[in-house]
Amino acid sequence: MGRETICECTCDGATAEVKALLESEELVLRGDIRMRAPLHALRDVRVESESLCFNFDERPIQLRLGAAAAKSWVKKINTPPTSLGDKLGITGKTVRTIGPISDRALDAALSSAALLSARNPDVILSYVDTPESLAETLREAKTQLARSIPLWLIYRKGPGHPINESAIRTTLRADGLMDTKVASVSEELTALRFSRPKSK
Repeated sequence: MGRETICECTCDGATAEVKALLESEELVLRGDIRMRAPLHALRDVRVESESLCFNFDERPIQLRLGAAAAKSWVKKINTPPTSLGDKLGITGKTVRTIGPISDRALDAALSSAALLSARNPDVILSYVDTPESLAETLREAKTQLARSIPLWLIYRKGPGHPINESAIRTTLRADGLMDTKVASVSEELTALRFSRPKSK
């Protein structure tokens, strides 16, 4: 989740009230002063008195957030984002993939895995785009799911696709699997992680 606040903004000598949203990868200003800036493009990010100050496209911008909030926003902006490989828990791990992996961001994340193998994986990744591909994934991964190996199901965001979050959750919960985490993969894809609770 991002952060948002209503604050006073000064840019190019003009001052106005804006709604500022600090997301994981960008800063958005809405109101009389409008801006959408990738965090990596912000320069000289700092706190001055009560304000968050930075340069974007060679323009100095000041957001009056209050000293504590400004310090917190600077820290978040300057902290490198968590890599997709780390979010999925596949960095340095043995990963099994089921189905085609054609997404660039996901393919790059898989390069952080120690090994891609169907034998003794630490985690399974599967791209599903239809109820049939979901059923096939569950059949192929049945033995490993029984051993509580976590399964990431990757699917397309938004409405209008043959399979969605609700259908995936309903199907897997009916099979005794529980969703434990969600992660955005790319602009087009998102993912849910499931695992079978270990018997006590």
